[in-house]
Amino acid sequence: MGSLSLWHWLIVLLIVVLVFGTKKLKNIGNDLGGAVKGFKDGMKEGGVGPAADASKTEATAGQVTATTTADKATIDVEAKQKS
Repeated sequence: MGSLSLWHWLIVLLIVVLVFGTKKLKNIGNDLGGAVKGFKDGMKEGGVGPAADASKTEATAGQVTATTTADKATIDVEAKQKS
């Protein structure tokens, strides 16, 4: 009773094609495929995983150290207020 058979899905597909038309459905498919491809490319470029996280941490640590040594004359306002 709860599951739909193959014939139900074919009727639903026919109604969708009649409502939207094949050209509109083709455009939707192309847009969806392009979005998925862009997402996959972004995941490859962004670097996901432990190795990528370690390299990001090392790069950030190097930047913080360089900034700290360059700005020795800077006073930390929050630290001064806490005292």
